Amino acid sequence: MSAPSAPGRSQPTILMCPPDYYGIEYEINPWMSRSRASDDERARQQWKALFNLLTSLGATVRLMPPEKGLPDLVFTANAALMWNQVAFLARFRHAARQGETPCDEAWFREQGYEPRSLPAGWDFEGAGDALFCGETLFGGYLIRSDAGALQWLAAQIGCPAIPLQLVDDRYYHLDTCFCPLTTDTAIYYPPAFDDYGQRALREQIPRLITVTDEEAARFACNAVVIGSHVVLNTGCPQLEAELARIGLTPHSTELGEFIKAGGSAKCLTLRLDGEDAAVWP
Repeated sequence: MSAPSAPGRSQPTILMCPPDYYGIEYEINPWMSRSRASDDERARQQWKALFNLLTSLGATVRLMPPEKGLPDLVFTANAALMWNQVAFLARFRHAARQGETPCDEAWFREQGYEPRSLPAGWDFEGAGDALFCGETLFGGYLIRSDAGALQWLAAQIGCPAIPLQLVDDRYYHLDTCFCPLTTDTAIYYPPAFDDYGQRALREQIPRLITVTDEEAARFACNAVVIGSHVVLNTGCPQLEAELARIGLTPHSTELGEFIKAGGSAKCLTLRLDGEDAAVWP
C-alpha cells in the first residue's frame, strides 16, 4: 500500500523548552502523583534524545527559556494554536499552569509572531486540544478546553471545526488520544471520545488507525509527525507495525519520565510552521 498523501513542509520548525525545572510539583491529571517523582537526570536525557531525533529528521528546533516554578512549561504544545504568524494563546484551566501564558506570550512576540488571547471566560489549552486534519480544526473539550473556544478560533481562522468531547480523564487533551498523520489519515483511541466524537472522526477522516488500550497508555497517539516520519514513545509495537504498513517510518524514543506528568513526544513540542496534516485557510 502506498503512503498517505501529505502536503509536506520544507523546513519543519518546532518549539521546545528544556526540562531544567521539570518535575511533579502538583496533581492535575490522573498520571501525576507527587509520591512518584520524576528522575531529573533521566528526564534531561530523554528530552535531549527527543531533541536529537527531531533534528536528525530535518527539524529546526527553537528553544523557549525554562522558568523556575513552571514545571510544565516544558510541554510547549499547550502554549498556543499556531496559524501562519499568529499564536492563539492558551488560557489554562488550572491555576498551577496559568503562569506559563505570560512567558509564552513574551516569547512569541520577541520572535516576530502575533500573540492573540481568547475572550475571557473560555478555557483553551493550545495545540494540546486543537489539531488540524486537512482544512478542519478538530478540538477536544470538556476536561481542559471549552467547545466555545474552538468555535471562536474557527471563526477567526475561517475554517470548519468539529468539537470532540473527551470522556476519560487519563486522556485529558486531544493530543493524548488523536494524532493527524496526513490530510486524510490519523491515529486515535476511540474510548477517549463520546459516541458522537467517535462517529464524527470516522465520518470525517478517511483512514483511521485504532490504538490499543495498552499502547494508548504508552501515549501512542502523542506523536510528532515530520513528513513521512512519526516520532513516538517506546512500547507501541502494534502501532509501529501499522505505520510501516501504510508507508510511514516510526521512530521510538523513551519518554517515560514525562508520562509521569501525562505527556510524551507531542506534548513536548509545538510545530510553529504548521503540522504536516494541516491545510490552513
